[in-house]
Amino acid sequence: MQRAEGVCAAKLVVFDLDGTLVDSRRDLARSVNVILVDCGASPLDEHMVGKMVGDGTPTLVARAFAAAQLEPPPDALARFLAVYNAHLLDTTRPYPGMIRVLETLAGRTALAVLTNKPRAATMQVLAGLDLARYFSDDCIVAGDGPFARKPDPAGLRHLIARSETTAAATTLVGDSAIDWQTARNAAARACLVRYGFGFESVPIEQLSGAELIVDTPEALLRVL
Repeated sequence: MQRAEGVCAAKLVVFDLDGTLVDSRRDLARSVNVILVDCGASPLDEHMVGKMVGDGTPTLVARAFAAAQLEPPPDALARFLAVYNAHLLDTTRPYPGMIRVLETLAGRTALAVLTNKPRAATMQVLAGLDLARYFSDDCIVAGDGPFARKPDPAGLRHLIARSETTAAATTLVGDSAIDWQTARNAAARACLVRYGFGFESVPIEQLSGAELIVDTPEALLRVL
């Protein structure tokens, strides 16, 4: 489904990572549940964990322990990262059709990644899935760098400036309300992907009508 008519003449396309470029929900959920079980809690449903993703790893861990009604130990974040970094490519894969999308877009526009995921994990996922070749290192902004996490627009504005383009010529592709808010805060265009596991958080009733919504990765090529 596309909410806006026509093709967006984007000079810069910025992708979210989890739930947009790659389906990482199972690996994230398994890693969360390893820590919860070690602390005496019952594991959470994978779908529930997916809805907790998007605001950064510390928030994910805090939300998971809150859902389990358990006080997190002081080293909860470090323990999660140790487990997740060892298993982040067990089942995580690009969404079907995403490679073709990136191959096509790379020939006609600048590409970047803006994620709240830590940079080390981000780079490991991109390299391990052969996606790093589409994004130069300085066009990847992660959640533990010098910029505030999404929905703060600082990271997106940095990518826009680095690409020597404008917010009006930039589209942020993401699956969640966080991505929509980030694009809005930077005065860029939002393209929301219904296939992502964060889409349930999108407040459809608050959308302006200028946003793009697509059902599949392939549909991105019709609007970007």
